[in-house]
Amino acid sequence: MKVWKYGDDINTDMLFPGKYTYTAATAEEIKPHLLEDLDPEFSGNVHEGDILFVGPNFGCGSSREQPVLGLKAVGVQAIVAKGFARIFYRAAINQGLLLIECPEAVDAYKDGDEVKFDATAGTIEVAGKAYNFPKLPPEILEIRDAGGLLPYTMQKLKEETRS
Repeated sequence: MKVWKYGDDINTDMLFPGKYTYTAATAEEIKPHLLEDLDPEFSGNVHEGDILFVGPNFGCGSSREQPVLGLKAVGVQAIVAKGFARIFYRAAINQGLLLIECPEAVDAYKDGDEVKFDATAGTIEVAGKAYNFPKLPPEILEIRDAGGLLPYTMQKLKEETRS
């Protein structure tokens, strides 16, 4: 697992350039352009299980789904931030991408530190020191575990029809 650390006010155009909005619709078309204007090395070097540590207002800007879809598709397991833009936060829930708001952990992280987290318990450990963040509601964790809102909803519908 690698941690990628970025600054404040990372907007959706920095995550996925708007010039591709109408030409890249699938995850495979989106992935090569992730963070291309912010960090040209990201899309070629990100791996399944990597984590982003970011400043406040992450995901501000437009309500396009491509940034979240792309981050999920490359296997980012979580984004730890000082704060998230509301629309991005909701889009991440819909895609099953785990978002953790913990400013103290972001400030504490130094390149190379080991990171562990427990979303259920609301704890994140950076270089052996534990930080708490608000526990996520069980429904949010269930959506994440199902792979997003659509698979979660389909699962619930199947359960209801069996009852």
